[in-house]
Amino acid sequence: QAKYLAQIILVGAQVVGRAFMRALRQEIAASRAAADARGRSERPQSAAASRIIGISLQEAQQILNVSSLNPEEIQKNYDHLFKVNDKSVGGSFYLQSKVVRAKERLDEELRIQAKGDKEKERKAET
Repeated sequence: QAKYLAQIILVGAQVVGRAFMRALRQEIAASRAAADARGRSERPQSAAASRIIGISLQEAQQILNVSSLNPEEIQKNYDHLFKVNDKSVGGSFYLQSKVVRAKERLDEELRIQAKGDKEKERKAET
């Protein structure tokens, strides 16, 4: 009787193990597909900036609550969120650092756009 119980437990563990590995492989494949899609949706320079800074353009816009890349609006929201999350006034250093990273990412995107605009103007002149 103990032999059968051990076999049932062993078979059950194998089934659960296989199901777990299958689910893990599917999750890895879905993660790679999402990363590839995200990389295709952004320009190469923008995707590189997302990888370097560690935050996507969309996430940075959500953190700073901006819908467009307006430098004045970005700066205004950054100043407000940075002050509100200051540790000396009971804020969160973690959130404050997320605000800083979001600002860095948006500044980098503005720089990329300005560089692209200059290249387009130079090409139009020739």
